[in-house]
Amino acid sequence: MTTKDHPTGAPETDWDLAPDVLAGARDLRLSPEQCDLDYWIANVAQGTLRGLVNGHRPDAVTPEHMLKPGPLRDALLSEFSFRSIAEDKAARAITSLVQTAPDVKSMEFYATQLIDEARHAQAFRAHMLEVGVPAAELDDVIEEYAGEHERNVLNPLEEFGLEVMNGPHAFVSGVAVLTILVEGILAPTGELSEHKWKIVDPAAASVERGAGIDEIRHLTVGSEIVKRHLERDPSLKEHLADVVRRGNELWGTLPVFAVLQRREELFQEGIQQIAGFIGDHEIWPGRRLLDSTPDERIGTALEWSARTQTSRLAYMGMGE
Repeated sequence: MTTKDHPTGAPETDWDLAPDVLAGARDLRLSPEQCDLDYWIANVAQGTLRGLVNGHRPDAVTPEHMLKPGPLRDALLSEFSFRSIAEDKAARAITSLVQTAPDVKSMEFYATQLIDEARHAQAFRAHMLEVGVPAAELDDVIEEYAGEHERNVLNPLEEFGLEVMNGPHAFVSGVAVLTILVEGILAPTGELSEHKWKIVDPAAASVERGAGIDEIRHLTVGSEIVKRHLERDPSLKEHLADVVRRGNELWGTLPVFAVLQRREELFQEGIQQIAGFIGDHEIWPGRRLLDSTPDERIGTALEWSARTQTSRLAYMGMGE
């Protein structure tokens, strides 16, 4: 993909032209100098976000079946409650990177990413309102559906990230955590979410598409920043490898699979109830959504996460 393919010179921000997260993480190269504040205003604020309603395209509607109590709506509320908390925590953590950025362009980039993450959290919450959650009860519903997962999964990750961001080599270590251990693992699950909700709840899938377009930029610029730091100071490699190792070990102790398993079981039960509506729709080429299983979908998301992390580490110079 080249800049000449898009009138603004940034096809990666175009709703229709931007690649998926896996392809973007593998093939795209972006720098903080390219993705500064002017870039964000011209291509994101006035590009990606133009015309959106509650974080999704206006022609992406929510079917009636999503407004009815049941496993499908529970699956959505569970997922979007968790995502809204995760994005909120990411926005707050990024304030550390804005503060410690060693140059203006990196500071500007992370200031825009802070806004991106806050907007994602807002979009997830807004769609919960669209499926009938009363505004006055939204915080309570998020606690009901994801409070336990926040305490058992997101809080330990947040504590680890903040510890790293306040330790040695604070800026580049924080970028590594965000790029490799947070975005690099969670972004592909959002990619799966877009696929699975596409026919079931087009508005939900569109929210995920918008978030995914941003995550491509976050992954690629973060990788470029880490790569440059390692090229300037190869002695950082041992420290960053230790950060990644400790982060991956932490992931291994958290009940992430249980969170995904419950969510996908609810989704599975729900799609069987609207099988006639879904028909032969494919979750990915050659695989009908109705024939996919919770374990298959979770396994695919984890495989995508591993591939994304491997790709990013290799680009940074930490492939081994």
